Amino acid sequence: MEPGNIITEGMLEVVGEEWIAVNEAAIPMGHLGEPADIGHAMAFLASDRAKFITGQTLVVDGGQILPESAWGRKK
Repeated sequence: MEPGNIITEGMLEVVGEEWIAVNEAAIPMGHLGEPADIGHAMAFLASDRAKFITGQTLVVDGGQILPESAWGRKK
């Protein structure tokens, strides 16, 4: 799994509001992820519903690395 920018207490201690605003603007869903977003993806991958998934990377980033996103266009 490849998580995107996930807002946590530790992150809030290190980054400022400007960093958050810039990164939220680059995410098509318009906000940083929450720890629960990663947890839901992990629960799915650990479930029988994902039993035939193998050799894949699940990107949980709200679309930030999509070529159409603001972040993707900067590359």
